[in-house]
Amino acid sequence: MENASLQKTPLYDRHVALGGRMTPFAGYAMPLRYPAGTLEEHRATRRAAGLFDVSHMGEVLVRGPHAAECVDYLITNDAASMQPGQAVYACMCLENGGIVDDLIVYRLAEDEYLLVINAANRSKDFLWMIRNNPAKAVIEDMSDRIALVALQGPRARMIAEAAIGEDAAGLKPFRFRRISGGFLGGSAFAIVSATGYTGEAGVEIYCDADAAGSVWDALLEAGADEGLQPAGLGARDTLRMEAGFCLYGNDITEETHPFEAGLGRFVRMEKDDFIGKSALERARGEGLSRKLVAFVVEEPGAVPRSGYAISTPAGEGVVTSGAQSPLLGRGVGLGYVPADPSSAAPGASLDIAIRSRAARAVVKRPPLHKN
Repeated sequence: MENASLQKTPLYDRHVALGGRMTPFAGYAMPLRYPAGTLEEHRATRRAAGLFDVSHMGEVLVRGPHAAECVDYLITNDAASMQPGQAVYACMCLENGGIVDDLIVYRLAEDEYLLVINAANRSKDFLWMIRNNPAKAVIEDMSDRIALVALQGPRARMIAEAAIGEDAAGLKPFRFRRISGGFLGGSAFAIVSATGYTGEAGVEIYCDADAAGSVWDALLEAGADEGLQPAGLGARDTLRMEAGFCLYGNDITEETHPFEAGLGRFVRMEKDDFIGKSALERARGEGLSRKLVAFVVEEPGAVPRSGYAISTPAGEGVVTSGAQSPLLGRGVGLGYVPADPSSAAPGASLDIAIRSRAARAVVKRPPLHKN
């Protein structure tokens, strides 16, 4: 029996009608998989296209004459130099450098930003932003009003263009544009972006919550003959692991900082100030004691899971994410190991405790499915 306290996305009824197996996730009833199964959904996304409901994600609007100053103080990346139509990936950090959340920041206008945050962190993140707003920008939680679907895969942009009637194929990575069209059902807020989480080219469509059904239906119809499959949380997780992307709560937390998580390229230390800058300066100067790495298990059938112990020549580590790769036919994952070349460099050998014995794994440079 489904937990009545779970929230439902605007697409819940469509998931049920498609035979989606619903599961609790971050306070929402979300599709884990559809009748085709996670393996087929994963393969469809790599070979053609997968359609994901990610309307559980949080969206926070920051606006006003001091919006850029506010966002720049909150995040590690550079918000002030962004142009409207541009997006960046970033972290929000505690004063000690620990990661409050990782997020995508869109600059909608000169004085308006949209911050897309993890569903499980929605309340925590919003309060953090309110408490750390010396610029006194207007901060508004828009999560219940905005729906989000992600269309990912080699044919995704062609399908999107057929559905929305605009040049989705021309979008560069981390760019977006406002869109319009009859299929949106009069949505007042609608953008298409290129900031995916699968390692494939694709688009994300943000729209008013009451227009989500029209968007979903139009995309499924446009992709009916192109191999498009609706895909659930299971495929989303295996796809992001193959791509080497972090999941908040597993690979990054308030106890990890961006440099050890391999996210240093999203930290702009040249900025005047942001929350956690001093702590991150110290951490960078002292050097890393551990490092997040991606790996592939050499033994068929040995599947790593979060919490499994890792042994390396330089010391012990731990798996933070793990699964069987549908594309490689091997276990893959992410984990923290000592920041020593013998443990953390591509090609280094690891021993992972799987079912009470050591399984050999090799550190690889992501994306794992292309390398």
